[in-house]
Amino acid sequence: MDGRAVALISPEDLLLIVVAISMGTMARILVLKVDYKQYPSYPNGYLIHIVLAFIAASIGAAAIPAIKSNNYTAVTFLALAVQHFRDVRRTERESLKGLEATEYTPRGDAYIDGIAKTFEARNYFALVVSFISAVSMEIAVVFHLGMIIQAVVGVCIGFIMYQIISNFSKGSTVGDIAQVRLAEITVEGSEVLVEGIFVTNLVGTKSAQKIILEEGVAIMIKPNEKHDAIALHNFGQRKAILFEATRSLGAKRYNFTRKDYETDQIIILFVPIVRDIEKIMHVVKNTPLLESVKKSHAVLKSKAKER
Repeated sequence: MDGRAVALISPEDLLLIVVAISMGTMARILVLKVDYKQYPSYPNGYLIHIVLAFIAASIGAAAIPAIKSNNYTAVTFLALAVQHFRDVRRTERESLKGLEATEYTPRGDAYIDGIAKTFEARNYFALVVSFISAVSMEIAVVFHLGMIIQAVVGVCIGFIMYQIISNFSKGSTVGDIAQVRLAEITVEGSEVLVEGIFVTNLVGTKSAQKIILEEGVAIMIKPNEKHDAIALHNFGQRKAILFEATRSLGAKRYNFTRKDYETDQIIILFVPIVRDIEKIMHVVKNTPLLESVKKSHAVLKSKAKER
């Protein structure tokens, strides 16, 4: 019986499945560099992502052969996959929330929600690339193209789809909407100021003042446009920036985030374990803008003229 089942798979279908699965999995692997920044458990996180990508790509690749063989029941696996990926998203959210107490600074619920959504969406990423590769190869079969040409078509169309989805899903970063620069720290009595802006009054001892002045780092973030301040002033976004900075360079002591209501500037101040100014600037600029705080300034324009 196993022999008869294997015989049902034609060489064209086998090639289609292999190429489609490979393209879907590869598409997921190509974006793993983003996940390393956002997800813990490297390199174990890599294994989780690759295995999930393989499963998602397999579902997308098997859909076309299943439809060809009139096995429509197999297509219901797509619905099961969606439910499974939602469960994965829920599990990831719970896992990250459980780690909050162990971090230098908490990510915050907004950042965790964005990470969990990204975790789920990237599985669909692999599924869609795999499915489109399979469809393109099946179209090549209709035109009686050779198996090598079919494979080339599947790879090319899959790569194009990867580029389209990758560009579509690529989010903005803090550096896209704001100017990031190093700022000067001053201490007056027990108060810490950054370029004249009050940050905290919790450094009353000489040792605390010394460590802030000698080892502390302050970053000033100025939005390019007035409406960009809407996202940057969000508490969840500021916590995300502070989290990325302290997670990348550690936090020996103190970490604050403040906003200046007059100039709309954001201040990030902490004492890092590794004082690498260039890396701190890079991390802050590349902190993703959270989906929950993004707003289109176009919808805020008055529609009085339209009335």
